[in-house]
Amino acid sequence: MSAPAETAGPTAGPDPFRHPALFYGDRDAYRDGTVTFVREGLAAGEPVAVAVPGENLELIREALGDDASAVRLLDMREAGRNPGRILPRVLHGFADAQPDGRRVRIVGEPVWAGRSAVEYPACVQHEALINAAFRGRAVTILCPYDVRTLSPRALADARVTHPVVIEAGARTPVASAAYAPDEAVARANEPLPPAPEAMVFPFVAETLTAARHAASREGRRLGLTGVPLEDLALATAELTTNSVVHGGGSGVLRVWAEDGRVVCEVRDGGRFTDPLAGRRPASRDQRGGRGLLMVHLIADLVRVHTAEDGTTVRCWFTG
Repeated sequence: MSAPAETAGPTAGPDPFRHPALFYGDRDAYRDGTVTFVREGLAAGEPVAVAVPGENLELIREALGDDASAVRLLDMREAGRNPGRILPRVLHGFADAQPDGRRVRIVGEPVWAGRSAVEYPACVQHEALINAAFRGRAVTILCPYDVRTLSPRALADARVTHPVVIEAGARTPVASAAYAPDEAVARANEPLPPAPEAMVFPFVAETLTAARHAASREGRRLGLTGVPLEDLALATAELTTNSVVHGGGSGVLRVWAEDGRVVCEVRDGGRFTDPLAGRRPASRDQRGGRGLLMVHLIADLVRVHTAEDGTTVRCWFTG
């Protein structure tokens, strides 16, 4: 099985951006589909990056041989541990660094069987938002999906977030009749489960410093030290400041332990209207607007729910 040729099939059209899903059923199909895609890009002089889980990264590296040195290789388990980090740091980070006018190819695998139930909605949201983030750009992002280990729901969601799919065992892409990325984004904006027993700290502008110190004390009590504890304090500072400036001037901070991680939550009366908020790289001359981006870059996971009555941002940190 091979990836689609760049000049043929349903991916061709007025929009130069292409986003096929590759359904694979075994290691040979995975290697054939991804390595063919990479080699076609190298032959065309296109910059190529591969961001997949470590075991699959080694499979691709070995198959590429000497050509691996010409490819940017990233372990998605690290680079994309937080799905909200993939767009700004992995995909934009590579594509935006390339010369203008050159098509860029990326293999990106954000969904694997080890993703937790709390991580999974953020993965679907990420896959849907790729289509808006790269619309109009000469970029192809191939996303592999393992039909052996992923749930039927994950495979169905892949059809919703990708305009074309390369079926397991097939050689050419087919249009996805289920493609509806905006619906996937709306569905990912689901209410978060109620917080368990937690430290609760209502804050206003005058108590922002106290809120950050309270989060640090609770994080330390729950086992965070070193950089993760510093990241918790920074995320708290960014989120609470954002609440004061953009969320009605006040909010409520909660911190608790969950499944071996420390969770920080900030709720306020504001409302996000841009699904890509916090997922765009900051421009050099940008003033402000970096808070949620910073949180995505330092947290292990970020989930957001926004509604008419306010917004909740929840982020996880591992000690």
